[in-house]
Amino acid sequence: MTSATFKDHFSSGSAGYAAYRPSYPLELIDELTSISPGTGRVLDCGCGTGQLSVLLAERFDEVIATDASAAQIAAAEPREGVVYRTALAEDSGLADASVDLITVAQAAHWLDLDKFYAEARRIARPQAAVALITYGVLHLEGGLDRHLHDFYYQAIAPYWPAERRHVETGYRDLPFPFTPIEVPPQVIEMRWTLPQLVGYLNTWSAVKAAQRALGVNPVDALAKALGEEWGDPATRRLVTWPLTIRAGRLHD
Repeated sequence: MTSATFKDHFSSGSAGYAAYRPSYPLELIDELTSISPGTGRVLDCGCGTGQLSVLLAERFDEVIATDASAAQIAAAEPREGVVYRTALAEDSGLADASVDLITVAQAAHWLDLDKFYAEARRIARPQAAVALITYGVLHLEGGLDRHLHDFYYQAIAPYWPAERRHVETGYRDLPFPFTPIEVPPQVIEMRWTLPQLVGYLNTWSAVKAAQRALGVNPVDALAKALGEEWGDPATRRLVTWPLTIRAGRLHD
């Protein structure tokens, strides 16, 4: 499904997205469950390849996981209780008053929020909640972190889409016309080998844009610099991301 509101930065790398994007902590799923009035149905919009969707299925009877990219849906992780559909977040195709919770993980900055919020209100059951979830710039243990931050803030900075700034601010600047629900910030933690980290970096839209513009993959130089200090590439090192949740009650 395509639309003028759909900016497709990820279909071309769906396999890498499925393989290398980090998972979410179970503490996040517990928090999302606690703010939902029920556990019948959750809609996970902009689900990508299902990183959050499969975890929500641990708590909810039915997870409807939608993404505007058919390629992302095709690469999504199968899971009992998760129904994947190619659909815009702004046009879910669900019935009125049919969901307890609506989640958008690492995708709200791409949406037409006015249309999405109208759709969310339409499909929300009484006291249903919406949660915009985002993780910011990653950190790597020890002195290796400086290489990542030079890469992010200098080497590829010109190639990020303008919407990326909302990720960096934890969605604080996005319009959010709902009664807020306080959800404490969390942290994603992964222990990755060097090839896993490189695979993740190659999923970034800015890396893809830089490669098209420069004719070379800028991650290659970063991987070389990291490799000189990493030691055995198979050694697992701690990678963390700050995780923020902007949640609210759809109907007072």
